[in-house]
Amino acid sequence: MNQKRVYKSYPQAFKEEAVALVTDQGYSVPEAAKSLGIRANQLYDWKAKIEASKQDGALSANERTELHRLRKENKHLRIEKDILKKASAFFAKEMK
Repeated sequence: MNQKRVYKSYPQAFKEEAVALVTDQGYSVPEAAKSLGIRANQLYDWKAKIEASKQDGALSANERTELHRLRKENKHLRIEKDILKKASAFFAKEMK
């Protein structure tokens, strides 16, 4: 009676080719979905995700790792700057 629903997962290459049917070859989303045997709303979701990842604002994996490294380095340099500022203030008081 109560059977667990089994969801089918599709490889990324299949998703990209399905979206290419719509974007490159001019098929409508319902037509392409019907010919591939998937639901139309699934294809709409894939299309939105792929288009969002291709926007100029999206970062690649390499850019994300570099951004993470640069933020970490920036934080480290700020801490060093604060330490040097406090040390110079301390030594300036000693000189007086």
